[in-house]
Order: sequence, then C-alpha cells, then structure tokens
Amino acid sequence: MFPLLISFALFLFTETDAAIIKIGRNESIHTLKEGINIARNGDTLLIQEGTYREGNLIINKSIAILGEDLPVLDGENKYEIMTIHANNVVIKGLKFINTGIASMSDIAAIKALECRNLRIIDNHFENTFFGIYFANSSESLIENNQLHADVDAEHQIANGIHMWKCNRITVQNNIIKGHRDGIYFEFVTNSLIKNNHSEGNLRYGLHFMFSHNDEYQDNVFVNNGAGVAVMYTKGVKMINNTFEHNWGSSSYGLLLKDIRDSFVTGNKFTRNSIGIFMEGSSRIEFKENEFTGNGYAIRLQASCDDNVFERNNFSQNTFDMVTNGTLVLNTINSNYWDKYEGYDLNKDAIGDIPYRPVSLYGMIVERMPTAVLLWRSFLVYLIDRTEKAIPVITPENLKDDLPSMKPYDLL
Repeated sequence: MFPLLISFALFLFTETDAAIIKIGRNESIHTLKEGINIARNGDTLLIQEGTYREGNLIINKSIAILGEDLPVLDGENKYEIMTIHANNVVIKGLKFINTGIASMSDIAAIKALECRNLRIIDNHFENTFFGIYFANSSESLIENNQLHADVDAEHQIANGIHMWKCNRITVQNNIIKGHRDGIYFEFVTNSLIKNNHSEGNLRYGLHFMFSHNDEYQDNVFVNNGAGVAVMYTKGVKMINNTFEHNWGSSSYGLLLKDIRDSFVTGNKFTRNSIGIFMEGSSRIEFKENEFTGNGYAIRLQASCDDNVFERNNFSQNTFDMVTNGTLVLNTINSNYWDKYEGYDLNKDAIGDIPYRPVSLYGMIVERMPTAVLLWRSFLVYLIDRTEKAIPVITPENLKDDLPSMKPYDLL
C-alpha cells in the first residue's frame, strides 16, 4: 500500500526536496494538525489507520494527504472537517464522518475556497452536511468518492457535491446517496459530470443553475425526489444518462426550464412520473432517447419553441406527449411510437400517414388533472377516436410525418 501511495504523491509533487511525513499512533507525529504545521509545499502526509478528532483542519499549503486503510476524520457533529485555501492539493483515501449542521453557514467535510488543481479521490463520506463543497475554484478533479447520508428532512442535510462559481471541474465515478441534491452546479462552466450514480436524494439527483457549456454523460439518476433539473442555462450536453423511477406527484426524470442551445441524446427515461418536463426552452435537440413506462414521456409547454425530436423510441407510456397550447412551434420527425396504428404499404419502414402523439384526453388532463380518473374508460376511448377522425382541438402542427414502424436499436 505505502509504495503505491508514495509513487502517487511523487508523481503529483515533483520538488526534489519534498518530504513524506507519516502520521499515526506508532509514529513520532500523532495528529494531522501537527503534520500540516510542519509540512512545506510539495510534501506528502501519510495517515495511518485510526480515528482522528481534530476539529477543522486548515490546508493552506500545496500538499498531498493520503490515507492508509481509510483512516477516519470525525467532525463530532460540531465541525467542518477540512477547509482548503491552497492550489495543488490532493486528498485521497480518507473517511469523513459527522460534520456539524448549520442553517446560516455551509459546513462541509471538504470545503475548497478559491483553489486550483485539486484532486479529491477515493474518499468516503458519511453523515456529512455538505460532502464536497467548491467555491470559486477551477481545473480540479473529484473522482471515485462515496457519499452517503441518511436523514428524513431537507433541513437536516445539504448537497453531496456542491459547486459554486467554478470552471473546468471534472466530477466522475462517484456514488452519492441520501443528500438534498446529489450534485449541485451554480455558475459552473466548461465542466464534466461523468459516470456517477446518484440515488435516493431528497430533492434532485443533479441540479444545474446558470451553468453554461457543461456536459453530463453516462450517469444514473434513480429514485430521487424530483429527478434532475437544468435551469437558466445554455450549451449543455446531456448524453447517455439513465433517469429511472423518479416517481411522485411533482417528480420527473428531467426538468428543462429556460434553457437553450443544448443536446439531449442517447438517454433512457424509464418509469418516471414525467420523463421530460419542458418550460421556456428553445433550440434543443432530442435524438435517440428511450422513453419506456413513464406516466408522461414528455410534457411540452407552449412556451417552448424551435426544439427538434428525432429518432426517439416511445414505448408503454401512459401519455407519449402532452402540451398546454394549440400552437406549438417544434419539430417532431422520424420517431417510433408504439401507439401508432398506421400502415406501411411501400414497406420502407416509415408510416404512410402522420402520427399525432398528443391525444385530446391528454390535453384535457393537462388542463384538468382530476380527469385522469377517467383513464381507460369507454368515454376516453370515444373522445380520442373522434378526435383522430376529425382533429379540431389537438395541435395540427404537432405531428410526426415520418413515424418509424419499428423501434430504433439504440444500444
């Protein structure tokens, strides 16, 4: 274990006079605070197994702190555990538990303030208010961490990974469970969220606010309070994510509010109350996504325009698409709809008549939610059949002129 840690530290810190400082019960230095005090820029602290209760550790030097066999840093339900005010810091292989809780200050297990080139890797977090908190920081990596909390109310917990006013941050291969928001981005730009698992968080699995030109891909968001929210943002790429079982009266897989010039591609929306809820959003491309077993696959508000839905699969959804307006300025083309009952006389795998995914009953439910009690009744069947024969209420321009007869292979 030690040779690997030493090699890792030497790779990151290349100063020829860098020292390795060992800390533990059997070493001459017993506390992290003492080790931090004597360390110089480029040094490495190797922490032995054990539990360390030292209040808030202030890191103001470019050092690496590496744990052996996951030593525990205990905040005793009173303190922030580690505050970083330096560039080029590495925190690896530690377990952070029991931070304090506060309503007026952002207490975290690890807080980084105005830092650059940080590496937070292979750590565990349990019962922390904020897990990892970055403010006004850049060019850093958060990787292979496990964050878990177990509380009943939002006021008892904050976000697992929290970013404010940051640039060029990579958040990848982390597991976040039981926090308020799993991952939170506000005023964060040019950053990547990749291959994370965000589950069972009280509010959002991922929450974007005013964060432009970012990408999140290959993540799993399952059983969160309200799914994923992307708000007041532009230039976001949402690729190959899984949104599953985000279920409840005000829940959805993905909320898009006032965003533009973005991409939603290759995602899976499975068993959500609403797959995608869109409001005030423009110029977004939705391509090659799977919508399966959702209450609503897409709720497209009339305030959305110039969006494109192409080559998506819609299967086993109660409503494939609903809207609250009659004039919808979006393009729907070449999707697969399992409810399509048209024909293909020339055998080109494209339906010969258009498909209108918005049903009259769906529009009634959108305006009067209690009408959902009539679902699967003969009255609903009669209403929708009449509207298909003589469409006068559903939006005429909201139709798929080239519906696919077979689902696309999107694997």
